[in-house]
Amino acid sequence: MRQSEIGQNRQQDHPYVGMWVTADGAIRHELLPNGRYDEARGNRQSAYQGRYEVKGDHIDYWDDTGFTADGTFVDRDTLHHGGMILYRRISE
Repeated sequence: MRQSEIGQNRQQDHPYVGMWVTADGAIRHELLPNGRYDEARGNRQSAYQGRYEVKGDHIDYWDDTGFTADGTFVDRDTLHHGGMILYRRISE
């Protein structure tokens, strides 16, 4: 198995894959199972995209434009990231 496949498998296994949103729905942050993320802001789809890595309850982001960020999952349904609080969106 190649190193990139190992990293992707590790990301698929973490419990935080899925959609995360602010309470007002303005920020929608999707953690994809392949270790990539796609963030929408307001009407702007895919405002930010890049890769991420989860270690325990900590998440690091590397945006495709070059900036980095991080966050903390304070519980299974709450993410603190960049001064924002995002909540897990459960698919219906």
